[in-house]
Amino acid sequence: MRDKVVLITGGAGGIGKSTAQLFLDNEAKVVLVDINQEALDNAKNTLNANEDRIHVVQANVTDEDDVKNYVKETVDKFGKIDVFFNNAGVNGPFEMIKDLDKEKFEQTLSINVTGVFLGLKHVIRQMEAQGNGSIINTASNAAYIGSAGMAGYIASKHGVAGLTKTAALEAAGNGIRVNAVAPAAIDTQMLADIQNNITPGEPEQSGEAIKQGIPAGRFGAPDEVAQVVLFLASDNASFVNGSLYNVDGGMQAD
Repeated sequence: MRDKVVLITGGAGGIGKSTAQLFLDNEAKVVLVDINQEALDNAKNTLNANEDRIHVVQANVTDEDDVKNYVKETVDKFGKIDVFFNNAGVNGPFEMIKDLDKEKFEQTLSINVTGVFLGLKHVIRQMEAQGNGSIINTASNAAYIGSAGMAGYIASKHGVAGLTKTAALEAAGNGIRVNAVAPAAIDTQMLADIQNNITPGEPEQSGEAIKQGIPAGRFGAPDEVAQVVLFLASDNASFVNGSLYNVDGGMQAD
């Protein structure tokens, strides 16, 4: 990864930061994108990198002008985009379909699906001009299943899986690979929010129930997702395209 340029949305979150640090450790240059400027600044300060190897861009991934800008800033700063980790996403509300407001449902889809689509659209254009590139979307085990109370999230991650396969077919002839990671029960703030939604005020109770459904018997770590992203970004995965890689402790095998 020496001198490769890696663009990461959702870069201030747990998986985003862990992935950024792993790429930096492998001598890449990294651009972090997030909607929260303070969180971006904190992430930049905590990552182990020289100033000339890391850059941050505040952006709303659902705003096409913001997406165009984070692509432009990356190219202006480092000259290219070798790897795009299209990672930004939200849980959305925990409500049954019969009680779920249309606006809340659409907001989840906007961030998790439209945000991924816009990133693909504008990064693929840049990578086509370069003649190469690797894109990794963040799907979820929610791309395979249903889950009561999480209609927006489930629908959105099914959408990410479909976008991944479609983009892989469209971009393959231009030297671009598009794959996805499908994490489940990763020890991040998003998982903590899910636990609090299931058992308000008693997250440990739902946490233990979730672990019982994981063959590995534990939550995953953000770095365990990052390692798969690094593989998919690398030349070691040069014949891997249109795939969803489960990072779920065996949940999809059960």
